[in-house]
Amino acid sequence: MIVGLTGGIGSGKSTVAKMFKKLGVPVYDSDKRAKKLMVISKELREAIITAFGKDSYQNKNLNKSYLAEKVFNDEKQLKKLNSLVHPAVKKDFLNWSKKQKSPYVIQETALIYENQMQDKYDKVILVTAPQNERIERVVTRDKVAYEKVLARIKNQLNDEQKIPLADYVIDNKMMATTQKKVIEVHEELMKLVSMD
Repeated sequence: MIVGLTGGIGSGKSTVAKMFKKLGVPVYDSDKRAKKLMVISKELREAIITAFGKDSYQNKNLNKSYLAEKVFNDEKQLKKLNSLVHPAVKKDFLNWSKKQKSPYVIQETALIYENQMQDKYDKVILVTAPQNERIERVVTRDKVAYEKVLARIKNQLNDEQKIPLADYVIDNKMMATTQKKVIEVHEELMKLVSMD
């Protein structure tokens, strides 16, 4: 069974993913893998250079600030970048998931609903948190300006739009209740898998 784990920036997806990992569930971090694939995949690297210019890389490393500058305030450019990166990640994820021996696997990915990807999963878990907490977390974590975080949040659907679409919602405000909910969801998913 393939489970999607999603949530807006700063909602705590990675924290929840770690909790599932501790329960023995294999978790594929799409964001981390995408960054890695942009460096190690010759095909993808060439496609990015063709689309965004040779400044996209410096000494074979991804020039993140250059690319961010190009795509963050330009929806067309962001779509272009995603259209190159998403297929590479999808292929990589499928190869990875075939190697797993667990009853279910999780793909942690930010924009499931924004990219209308929910049908690609058997179940989707949505991680939510109050917007002000999310902004604070990202400002602290990424050392970026409040306004920049707000702009990123505005590029994503809000929780109210996503909650009705999700199979499970984990409200990530208090660590103890988040942990409890993760265990509940895990047990439910294990039950579902055993019924198949």
